[in-house]
Amino acid sequence: MVGLNKVFLMGNLTRDPELRYTPSGTAVATLGLAVNREYRDKNGEIQKEVCYIDVDVWARQAELCSEHLHKGSPVHVEGRLQYDTWENSEGERRSKHKVRADRVQFLSRSTHHDNEEQVSEEHYSSSKSEKVTAGHGSDDDIPF
Repeated sequence: MVGLNKVFLMGNLTRDPELRYTPSGTAVATLGLAVNREYRDKNGEIQKEVCYIDVDVWARQAELCSEHLHKGSPVHVEGRLQYDTWENSEGERRSKHKVRADRVQFLSRSTHHDNEEQVSEEHYSSSKSEKVTAGHGSDDDIPF
């Protein structure tokens, strides 16, 4: 059976991005993301719920997140779930799920689209090949 591991999240950063580098020099940024949900309970009262998620962003995308994002920044994250395990200082085995980002889109609070920036892992890959999207023609095909 084929599996699918895909996550789409939109929320605000709970803290400034934490940038670090692996021993080989690859940048890694950890983002704390809060995703809010409002719903009505059985009594008709509005309830609020917050889900906190850690997101790891890699390579040039991590550096850009560290440069341009800060606590409170709204973002859209596309990625996959990753299960991490480790031992704490007392020797206890710990684990948690986090998101491994493939793409982070910076969302602007203003109405100007000039302030939006999208950063994709694919865009910053070391591959020299160009990506062609099926179904998309030239600028002449744009209907406006």
